[in-house]
Amino acid sequence: MKLEWSKYWVLSFCVVAVFACSEEEMPPPEENEDLTDIEYDPISVEINYPIYTVQVGPSIPVIPQMPIPEDNPLTEDGIELGRHLFYDNILSADSTQSCSSCHLPSGSFTDNLAVSIGIDGIPGKRSSMSLLNVGFFDNGLFWDGRSNTLEEQALLPVEDEIELHNTWPNVITKLKKHDTYPTMFRKAFGIETESEITKELAAKAIAQFERSIYSFESKFDRYLKGEVLFEDDELEGFEMFLDLPGASNDAHCSHCHAMPLMTSNDYFNNGLQEAATLADFEEKGRGLITGPAQNGFFRAPTLRNIELTGPYMHDGSMSTLEEVMDHYISGGKPSPNRDSFIPAIDLDPYEKQSLIAFMRTLTDTQVINDEKLKSPF
Repeated sequence: MKLEWSKYWVLSFCVVAVFACSEEEMPPPEENEDLTDIEYDPISVEINYPIYTVQVGPSIPVIPQMPIPEDNPLTEDGIELGRHLFYDNILSADSTQSCSSCHLPSGSFTDNLAVSIGIDGIPGKRSSMSLLNVGFFDNGLFWDGRSNTLEEQALLPVEDEIELHNTWPNVITKLKKHDTYPTMFRKAFGIETESEITKELAAKAIAQFERSIYSFESKFDRYLKGEVLFEDDELEGFEMFLDLPGASNDAHCSHCHAMPLMTSNDYFNNGLQEAATLADFEEKGRGLITGPAQNGFFRAPTLRNIELTGPYMHDGSMSTLEEVMDHYISGGKPSPNRDSFIPAIDLDPYEKQSLIAFMRTLTDTQVINDEKLKSPF
């Protein structure tokens, strides 16, 4: 049976049109530039741990070894790639914010806000934590410990709807097309083509940079190395901080903020919220991860550079160290699982100021002025 010419022409036109539309809608083939002509020669980076000589209580403090994943050792090029990604607005959906927007060197890698603000102007629920010595945190990250490693943590802000509000596929597409990032990924991880750039490698690089943010150059460290002496009020505060024999009072600080990192890497209810039962906490914190027994628990942050990181607490509700001390001296708010040490803190005005004087010996301005930790842009 023959088709009439007009019908045949219409049919042919439609077939051609369909193929034309299909070709038009198909994305162009992805470029996959060969990077093997770029040298890959990773240079390892070692952490310089201080050697303390002053005995405190029964022993001389020792900085623990930073846990470094076997599949993500510190290298010069890995840290440098991580530094660029950490400060680059390319990670956000509208190219206005980066990791550093909430973690600025001047605030000891916080933003000095009660709660951080994302790219859409929406405030978060918690204050940004200092990244100082974050590589030593081996018991979860964030205030509630919901991420186990820095590599896991680094993946989350990009796709958080309040924070950078982007998608990793979008970020990776931009990194592949970038003028310098494919070369930097090659030098950092030995990839052979730009198609090997992944969010996992980006997170590894950011984690390497964050592990390079460590601080052992405060007056406190120089005291432990036998290089300087404390003033009378600093020494008094130090002895109370550690509940040492001979101190005028026990301040019970080192229970949560243990030497020498000045954090126990653990979670506590410090009496910030009043709750009649475990179910009554407005902010459940660690309890959302581990169960109701730890409702109201939050990570004890490091006190290193605490003078620079206000406002304080997970919700940024306290502006000064004086307010923080007043909270603890008050015994905090009652709840079923409030830490037993909190209501035991009873300090007079001189003891309060002595503790604050000691905490100020934990300030290290060298780390916040280190050019290797600042923006490369």
